[in-house]
Amino acid sequence: MKPTLLILAAGMGSRYGSLKQMDGLGPNGEAIIDYSIYDAIRAGFGKIVFVIRHSFAEPFMEHFKAEKFGGDVKFEFVYQELDYLPEGYKVPEGREKPWGTNHAVMMAKDVINEPFAVINADDFYGKESYQTMADYLRSIEGTTGKYAMVGYYLKNTLSDFGSVSRGVCGVNDEGLLTTVVERTAISRKGDKVVYCENGTDHELDPNCAVSMNFWGFTPEYFQHSERIFKTFLDEALASGNLKAEFFIPYIMDKLIAEKSASVKVLECDAKWFGVTYKEDRPFTVEKINALIKAGVYPEKIREF
Repeated sequence: MKPTLLILAAGMGSRYGSLKQMDGLGPNGEAIIDYSIYDAIRAGFGKIVFVIRHSFAEPFMEHFKAEKFGGDVKFEFVYQELDYLPEGYKVPEGREKPWGTNHAVMMAKDVINEPFAVINADDFYGKESYQTMADYLRSIEGTTGKYAMVGYYLKNTLSDFGSVSRGVCGVNDEGLLTTVVERTAISRKGDKVVYCENGTDHELDPNCAVSMNFWGFTPEYFQHSERIFKTFLDEALASGNLKAEFFIPYIMDKLIAEKSASVKVLECDAKWFGVTYKEDRPFTVEKINALIKAGVYPEKIREF
């Protein structure tokens, strides 16, 4: 069995200022997703599924073709849109964006029937992370409720150019996730790391484990998602919260609390880099070039 990689690429990059999923950062114009796909193929993933928007489907599908990566992997494309909701629900007046990362995951339910990993399109995770996750997914084939998450140290995941969102994790002595809380305004302030909520800063341990949205699931996860999404929508619509988001950490907390799933935290001490902000771009280009010089990646990883 070869696991599947699900890439969340429907975000429009509002903070970044452009369609960052396709921004050429490598020496031949490679995007971060190109390196993710290259690493995934090396780790043994057999299918790549992209969650995108109809508004940029044509250029995106032209850029990402299986034959450009050697043809040894299957590509699928699914779509996330604001009005893709369960029967009986409608978009509230004033809502402008789709419903978050786990809503995006749900869009792939008809094309994934095997263990699968989920990543962000604009985060560079490193080849070791893909190998670790692929090995884990192969080990849980035929089981249910044994999920995984690649965990990073918070201090290794911050941007120098603005706040970031991270799932702050609690991990028990068995290496299992106990809690995950999405914090949406994390930044450095002096020698401290804080998140801001309702105008107040709260300090965080820089060595705590955080989620960078690199998850591993088995296919019944889609059923859990559909069930809990309805509860989420009921709560959001009742409260009138037009910006509520159905984050993956939201559903993981629910599943852990009801003992429907366990989540193994796969440790990673790598330093994250990505392009949350336009100012992150030069640093990311520099890091990619350094990895090429170190022999981690060849000069050219795909056909253009």
